Amino acid sequence: MKKLELTGLLFIFLTMAQGQTKNSKWLENFLRQNASPLLTRVLDQPDTFRYQIIYTKIDRNIENLPKFTNYYLNVDKETYFYPASMVKLPTALTALEKINSLKNKGIDKYTAMLTDSNYSGQTAVHADTTSPTGLPSINQYVKKIFVVSDNDAYNRLYEFCGQQYLNETLWKKGYTNMRITRRFVKMTPEENRHTNAIRFQENGKTVYTQEPAVSNAAFDFSKKILIGKAHLDQDDELVNAPYDFTMHNKATLTDLQQMMQSVLFPSSVPKTRRFDLTEDDYRKLYQYMSEKPSESGYPQYDTTEFFDSYTKFFFFKDGRQKIPEYIRSFNKTGWSHGFLTDVCYIVDFKNNIEFMLSACIYVNKDEVLNDNKYEYTETGYPFFREIGEKIYEYELKRKRSTKPDLSQWKLKYD
Repeated sequence: MKKLELTGLLFIFLTMAQGQTKNSKWLENFLRQNASPLLTRVLDQPDTFRYQIIYTKIDRNIENLPKFTNYYLNVDKETYFYPASMVKLPTALTALEKINSLKNKGIDKYTAMLTDSNYSGQTAVHADTTSPTGLPSINQYVKKIFVVSDNDAYNRLYEFCGQQYLNETLWKKGYTNMRITRRFVKMTPEENRHTNAIRFQENGKTVYTQEPAVSNAAFDFSKKILIGKAHLDQDDELVNAPYDFTMHNKATLTDLQQMMQSVLFPSSVPKTRRFDLTEDDYRKLYQYMSEKPSESGYPQYDTTEFFDSYTKFFFFKDGRQKIPEYIRSFNKTGWSHGFLTDVCYIVDFKNNIEFMLSACIYVNKDEVLNDNKYEYTETGYPFFREIGEKIYEYELKRKRSTKPDLSQWKLKYD
């Protein structure tokens, strides 16, 4: 009986612990000991800034196999942050998995993909001037998602996946705290449940048609998510009430971190958590995740707008500084409604170091949403830059038993 009671108490304790905030004393002490006044101010106000940080230390053995150790600060799956463009990561991966499942139809990610319009709010796409072929494709959309976080590319992959397939695929892989309910264009919940008919063509002939879909995905909206004190509505009228994120897209930082790890280091996570990707998928993802806009041939980007650190928050997002050639960030970022997120893997070929960093922060001093008055430049980007610099400095000094071979990450770009 005593053993049963102890077992029951242990189960209750572990269950309670899983719902608590994850904190690693080492990471907190390290950051505080080296923090600027700005970073100290942020760290002292976790409720205001809603920040979460995960530092993933990577150690290699003599066979160059990586071991991962995660350090957390203020990480809590119950603390909502708006993921914004971070949902493009799971959507792109799910789209690649889905197109691979259709290979018996004679199509792949390079096949021309024409999107039709079949329901209220939908738009058609039958050409893509940024593509080498002049036609849209899964591959081209995936590229634009990672190089410049293109919203239309995300919308098209959302439509290809379909809301129900997209979410159920993620849930089956264990990402149960994630939900993707909408495109990045003004639509009603009902319009977002409906996705377009899509035609795949070879040499101008349709080889496969995906019919329009209606989602019956069962989302749990029972927990209200209200943030801020006021917001501007669709007519730019001030509403003196919190902004309601209850039915918006949702993700947790731990899920996003593991999802990124599952792509970069597939064998390091259980097979059930991985996406069904080909070797070519992995090669393209690595290229696009780390490619600078100035290195892209198709599309060719205006680098005054899409500068090299445009989607690189850790280290670099401080005024369009040049990224050293010997450092690469394989990452995905998101920014909207005052929320900033970056999940990245940093490689330094010159000093042979590697590590992962994931973080989010909320910067909205006036607590009014949709007014485009957020402290991205004053607080958000410096937060990421300083954490990245401090961890990088630590990694430069950290002793490793085995020097990593990072040659696989030296890639060719457009």
